[in-house]
Amino acid sequence: MNRIFAIGICLLLVGCSGQKEESGLKFTDQQRSVPSFNADSAYAFVKQQVELGPRIPNTKPHREAKNYFEQKLQSYAGSNSVFAQNFTVEGYEGEALKLSNIIAAFNTSSTDRIMLCAHWDTRAVSDEDSVAADQSFPGADDGGSGVAVLLELARLLSENPPPVGVDIVLFDGEDYGKSGDLRNYFLGSRYWADNPPVPGYSPRFGILVDMVGATNATFPKEGYSMNYAPNLVDEIWDIAEKKGYRDLFLSKRGSSIQDDHVIINQQTNIPMVDIINHKSRDANAGVFPDHWHTQGDNMNVIDKKTLKAVGEVLAELIYNRI
Repeated sequence: MNRIFAIGICLLLVGCSGQKEESGLKFTDQQRSVPSFNADSAYAFVKQQVELGPRIPNTKPHREAKNYFEQKLQSYAGSNSVFAQNFTVEGYEGEALKLSNIIAAFNTSSTDRIMLCAHWDTRAVSDEDSVAADQSFPGADDGGSGVAVLLELARLLSENPPPVGVDIVLFDGEDYGKSGDLRNYFLGSRYWADNPPVPGYSPRFGILVDMVGATNATFPKEGYSMNYAPNLVDEIWDIAEKKGYRDLFLSKRGSSIQDDHVIINQQTNIPMVDIINHKSRDANAGVFPDHWHTQGDNMNVIDKKTLKAVGEVLAELIYNRI
C-alpha cells in the first residue's frame, strides 16, 4: 500500500472526532506511570541536526535532514505511520522552494488525539548578528531544540504506548520570511492548515515547542496561547512548578508571539499553545535570547537541563494528565 495513503487512512479513522468540547482541555492526575525523558538523547538529536548543517530550503543539508527525520520517525512509529507532506512555493527570487512537513502518528487506534509540533528549517541569514548578518547559522536552538525534544518523545511513545493518540508534525519553512514580511514566514504550517492530510482532523489540542534548549531559557505564558487554550497553559505550567521548573516556566503572562501556532489556530480552530523562550517587553513585543538569528545559535547554547525540563513536562502531560 502506498505509505501516504496508508497513514491517511489511519488518521481518517482515528483523528476526526470533530469534538472540541471544553472537557478536552480539562486535566487531572491519573496516577499513571510516566516514562523517563532522556536529556542525553535529546541533546544528541540537536547535535545530529547541527552536524548536517543549516537546514535551509533547497540545500543539501535540508534534503539530508528531511531524510534523517523520516527515517528516525519511521524507526519509532513504523513506516506506515510516517510521511512527508511535500509542497513547493515561490521564493523571493522567483525560485521554487521545495519544502516538506514531516508527520508521524502514534497510537493510531485511538480516536482521542493531540498534536505536538516544531519547525525543522533554519533561517538563511543571521540577520540579528552585527558581524555576520549575511551568513547562515547552525540553528541549534531555533529549530534544532524543538525537533530534538519531539524526537526523544517519539522514542518514548514507541516504547511506551500513550493513553491517547499523538501526532508529531515537523513544519518546514517557518523561518523563511524577511523581517517585517509575515506572509512568507510559517510556510509549512500555512500549507498544512490549507491542505490537511486528513479532512476534518480535530485533535483535542496542539503544543508547539520553539527555542526550548538554551541555557537560562525562560518560558512565560505566551499571549496568544493564553487566548487560545488557557486551561492547557495553566496545566503545563502547573506541572512544571510541581517538578521544580518554575525558574524556566515563569508563572506570568508573556508577549504575544507570531509563530506557527497562530496560523494553525486561526485557520483550523485547533486550540494551540506555544512554549517559546522569550522575555516580555510588553504585550506585543517579546525579546528573544541573544543568540537568536545569530552565529551564536550553536551547540554552546544548548543545555541538557532545559531540554530535560521541557521533555519531562510534556511527558507528564501526555502520560498522566489526560
